[in-house]
Amino acid sequence: MQFDSFSDFINMGGYAFYVWFAFGVSGALLVLLTLTTKYNHKKIKADIIQQIKREQKLKQAAKIHKQSQEVANES
Repeated sequence: MQFDSFSDFINMGGYAFYVWFAFGVSGALLVLLTLTTKYNHKKIKADIIQQIKREQKLKQAAKIHKQSQEVANES
């Protein structure tokens, strides 16, 4: 579509509200998608770190428990 002036371009042949509304909604959704993706990425990384720490504590507790059973069995 060819426009004679910038104001004709902005007016979009009488469909400006629909065209610019669609652009605005699309832009807002893309920004929202980007922000939620970044937030979820940080949250998942924190959850993984917490899970690794929890597993290390469980392994350490199991090792201590095994050692205490070996000492109890020796006496």
